[in-house]
Amino acid sequence: MICNFDNSYSFQNKLCMGFKFEKLQIWQLAVDMSYEIHEMTRTFPKEELFILTSQIKRAADSISLKIAEGSTGQSNPEQKKFIGYAQRSALEVVGCLYLGKKRGLVTNEQFNLQYNALDKLIAMIQKFKNSIN
Repeated sequence: MICNFDNSYSFQNKLCMGFKFEKLQIWQLAVDMSYEIHEMTRTFPKEELFILTSQIKRAADSISLKIAEGSTGQSNPEQKKFIGYAQRSALEVVGCLYLGKKRGLVTNEQFNLQYNALDKLIAMIQKFKNSIN
């Protein structure tokens, strides 16, 4: 399967969705969250590159990666464990937002936008985790 897409790729294009995790709304939102965090950190100063910039981007990426890793070929307890890791990564991003705000790197508008999106995503991840038997 060959899939072509750019930054404007929409998950409405079901042609590229061959893996189970790609159909999960929490995974799709996590991918979007990672992109938004990446865009936000573009304005961070160079001295933060290997500090907060790296930390928040790795944590944001980890959300979707852990959802993907735990979704295929895993037992239910194992999948729950990976979904829990994804949830913890989302909480780490929240912590990083607070640090960025405190350091003057994240505006109030950026903080509120990302915080609210993460609050929704974390709740959805918890609901999904609870649905796994």
